[in-house]
Amino acid sequence: MANTTSAKKATRKIVRRTEVNKARRSRMRTFLRKVEEAIASGDKSAAADALKAAQPEIMRAAQKGIVHKNTASRKVSRLAHRVSALAS
Repeated sequence: MANTTSAKKATRKIVRRTEVNKARRSRMRTFLRKVEEAIASGDKSAAADALKAAQPEIMRAAQKGIVHKNTASRKVSRLAHRVSALAS
């Protein structure tokens, strides 16, 4: 348990940031799920649209520190590869 005033304030800040980060992570995962579902359905145009919407959301999560920059890039790259493979 925090004893000093600054430690108590830090605890309050952590709680607020955690809530914001949870929301951002959830939002990113929702966009990822939409791309996955579009890929699973085999609809290339829907998958491309979903990827186009998901890419900025994933990179924003990386910018905000929710995921590492390389992790975000890897996710986008793999999804883009899978979407482009739908045509063939």
